[in-house]
Amino acid sequence: MTAFLRLVVSLTCGLVFGFGLSLSGMLDPTRVRGFLDVFGHWDPSLAFVLAGAVAASYVGIQMTKRMRKPILASSFDLPSKKQVDARLLVGSAMFGVGWGMSGLCPGPAIASLALGLVPTMVFTATMLVGMALFALLNFAGPKGVSNG
Repeated sequence: MTAFLRLVVSLTCGLVFGFGLSLSGMLDPTRVRGFLDVFGHWDPSLAFVLAGAVAASYVGIQMTKRMRKPILASSFDLPSKKQVDARLLVGSAMFGVGWGMSGLCPGPAIASLALGLVPTMVFTATMLVGMALFALLNFAGPKGVSNG
């Protein structure tokens, strides 16, 4: 029963997240690039989306701090690594450059696959290829992540 409940909760959260991305305009790469273009024709409308996401995350983190364990899991799965290193900086820079160039990041890209747009399909396919290459080159793995 717990596995089924976890699946239902996961699917519900994914649907709410995807609907929120669509409603907020995060599925429109042009709008996202306009938000990121702070020195050009900046579109500040997504700042409200960002503020809402930060507020929701803050509330969630505060709730989590008061919990002994998650409701549908035996323990929290939190990163144990606290240092900022070259790997984190390079990965963050690559993510930011890709986001700025395409106007998509993984969540909105997957949510917008339902629209059937070829550029989104190409982005998602190349994102998956990049993830596979990362794993093949043995850069991926449980480094810095505590599983219990």
